[in-house]
Amino acid sequence: MKNALVWLLRLFVAGILLQTLFFKFSGAAESVWIFQTLGAEPWGRFASGVAELIAAALILWPRTTGTGAALALGIISGAIAAHLTQLGIEVQGDGGLLFWLAVAVFAGSAVLAWLHRREIPVVGQWFA
Repeated sequence: MKNALVWLLRLFVAGILLQTLFFKFSGAAESVWIFQTLGAEPWGRFASGVAELIAAALILWPRTTGTGAALALGIISGAIAAHLTQLGIEVQGDGGLLFWLAVAVFAGSAVLAWLHRREIPVVGQWFA
C-alpha cells in the first residue's frame, strides 16, 4: 500500500512539473509575461523548463527519486518566492492556480525527499 501511495505522489509531482513544460517551451503568453516580469525572459523560462524536466525524470526513476525531489524543492522554492515577492498569488486572472500548483509540488516534493532522504547524494549520508 505504501509503495502505491509513493508512486501516486511521484506521478502527481512529476505530472505537474511536466505539464508546465508545454507552456514554457512553446512560449505561451502567460509564461513569457511571468519571465519578463522577473527579468529572465527567455533564458530563465528555458532554464527552468529544462531543470523541471530533469527533476521530473529523476522523481519517476525509483533509484533517483530523492535527488529529483530535492531538485524540485529548490526549483519550486524559487517559483513560490517569485509569486510572493514579484508576481503575486494570482497571475493574469488565473485565480492563484499557478501559485497553488507550486505549493502542491513543494509539499509533494518535501514528502518524497523525506521518504527517500537516505538516497540523496552528499546529504543522504547524514540520515543513514
